[in-house]
Amino acid sequence: MAKGFQTLKGFRDFYPDECDARNYVFNVWRTVAKRYGFVEYEGPILEPTELYKKKSGDEIVTQLFCFEDKGGRDVSMRPELTPTLARMAAARQRDFKKPLRWFSIGQFFRYEKHQKGRGREFYQFNCDILGEENVGADAELAALSIDIMRELGFTSDDFRLRISDREAWTTFAAKAGVSEEQTGEFLQIIDKMERTKPEDFEKALGQFGLTPADIDGFISSGPEASNTLKSITADLTARGLGEFLEVDLRIVRGLAYYTGAVFEIFDIGKGMRAVAGGGRYDQLLKVIGGVDMPACGFAMGDMVITDLVRESEKPNELLEAGIAESQSIDVFVIIADEEKRAEASKVIQDLRNAGQRTAFSMAPAKVGKQFQNAEQMGAKFAAIIGAEFPEVSLKNLGDRSEITCQADELTGKLEKNR
Repeated sequence: MAKGFQTLKGFRDFYPDECDARNYVFNVWRTVAKRYGFVEYEGPILEPTELYKKKSGDEIVTQLFCFEDKGGRDVSMRPELTPTLARMAAARQRDFKKPLRWFSIGQFFRYEKHQKGRGREFYQFNCDILGEENVGADAELAALSIDIMRELGFTSDDFRLRISDREAWTTFAAKAGVSEEQTGEFLQIIDKMERTKPEDFEKALGQFGLTPADIDGFISSGPEASNTLKSITADLTARGLGEFLEVDLRIVRGLAYYTGAVFEIFDIGKGMRAVAGGGRYDQLLKVIGGVDMPACGFAMGDMVITDLVRESEKPNELLEAGIAESQSIDVFVIIADEEKRAEASKVIQDLRNAGQRTAFSMAPAKVGKQFQNAEQMGAKFAAIIGAEFPEVSLKNLGDRSEITCQADELTGKLEKNR
């Protein structure tokens, strides 16, 4: 027997349950974003490789699915959306009233090591505010990310939004004598401090004339480290979201384009990589599109958040209920008399035209078998069409109650009992 084809490493098949779980998360993302007044956009999956180099440098190529297309162009499957957003916004920024409040849900590709919470293809929610320099935009994105977690069923016992300020770190570095040329390297060391052995961390700081005690002293300043952090803390506290917030100056985020407040969401036990992350990037649109426009945003991938939902009791219950609802139907039409199949087909189409999720046995089957199919499909009602047509029996499969009505009354009866 020939060996069957296997899914490529780092890529996923989405069977119905997995697809419904993915779509459940998508729906939460979309619902909360729209609740906050954001509008949806999308960009191409394939972009010139140079666009990503412009943002991240030549080293990004090692993480790209890049190739030369038939026109001889160097192109890449998108690893992220921010460069595309910057390109799009810069190209038509005069056509939109500021600030822009845009979100997107799309598929991305990164050629990197496959592990839990990270694949070579994944879906990601991106949410950005462009054209607003006030720190209120940073607070708005932080609040939105918290509300996504709440909508998924998480509480303050489950996660924290850890927030920091790269500008505060830059100021600290300058006062400590770190040169502007060395600041990027210094911030990379801070970004990795939680994953670095103490002796290695101390050695890395030594080249800048700093010690771990210096770093700990700055970290302990908390919200007082910058006016930005004080403002965001006050804003979220006023919204009643302060219990979800933790000022943690150890959060730096490795990408050099961040210029101000940055944040990440972690589960309380920190058993997973960051669930979401982002921050302010005021220079990127100028670098990519030559337009001076402040911006901030964050992203949340589907893999980590779905894993966290699955491993958390209440969120998983909500997810399972969402899957069950997605896979259920409103009514199963039981054809008890095959001579009435044509009439039943008309009823089925009328029900579907009215928005009722409707199924039936496409081949003749015993009534008992049809009821079994109805139960398996999660039908709420069974409409029984027999020799008495146009009189129809409507059975509630939940409480087993049953009524009779005329076929032209069926839609109204179902709407009343929905």
